[in-house]
Amino acid sequence: MKNLPSLRHLMGFEAAARHGNFSRAAQELCLSQSAISHQVQQLEEQLDQPLFHRVGRGVELTMAGEVLLLAVQKSLTTLETGLQRIATYMAPGLVVVVAPAALMQGWIAPQMEAAQEADPQLLPVLSTDETARFIDEVDVDIHISNRPLQQADLHEQVLFRDVYLVVAAKVLAAKLMGQQLPQQYALAGMLCLEKSLSDDLLGPLMRDELAGFRKLAIYDDMRLLLDALRRGRGVACVPYSAIASELASGQIQVLPGYRQVAGETWWIARASGATRSPHVVQVFDALCAAASEIVPISTTQF
Repeated sequence: MKNLPSLRHLMGFEAAARHGNFSRAAQELCLSQSAISHQVQQLEEQLDQPLFHRVGRGVELTMAGEVLLLAVQKSLTTLETGLQRIATYMAPGLVVVVAPAALMQGWIAPQMEAAQEADPQLLPVLSTDETARFIDEVDVDIHISNRPLQQADLHEQVLFRDVYLVVAAKVLAAKLMGQQLPQQYALAGMLCLEKSLSDDLLGPLMRDELAGFRKLAIYDDMRLLLDALRRGRGVACVPYSAIASELASGQIQVLPGYRQVAGETWWIARASGATRSPHVVQVFDALCAAASEIVPISTTQF
């Protein structure tokens, strides 16, 4: 078929098939019965197939009509879902923030919840799709990453400098604190991120002070390591940004006596001109303000 049937004709057909009656279909669509009848007739002529049998004062679908009804209802559902998604993205308080997953979960998400408490109209869309590297008025409002985007017409600045901390879940930390290193080594194991083992900055720490811990598991995804850390499986060396909220609540605690290593420098960016709404600038400023209030764990190494 070269030309698809008119959406109006398909909607008239779908209503008639669902009701089994042209009059009720017309009432639903605020049309006349003759208009529904004309739409169905045109559709049948285009398809060269009868779609209904007359039964008393109503109609029943032919075999071709039943096949078409299933296809039309599925298509209309898909179309309605798409329109609802578009409507969501037109919400006046919507702000799309893109950042790495660990940073998003550990630091950004709690900040967005606080911002939403201050402004209930705010609708954050939090994405960890790091391939989305361009700020525009449709897809991305605020981008946070470990390097500047260097895109034209951006307002971009350093958000904060991260730091790697040796930590454990609350119960395990209580068990280790007050113990000398040899005793700590015997009481716990080490959860390792694969890339940390060969990292130029973390390598010396992993091979020196933390080498006495037996390696319990090695992960290639920070989220897997963090899950095991939260469950008290072992000690880990992780960035502050990934566990900030849990450090604040005391669920995860820093183990004293271990070096702290400077981590990523996080950059934040938004459009320098007009933004989707004033909420974008509001969220950008709120994140920058929260970052400025981060209290260094170690004033000499943060």
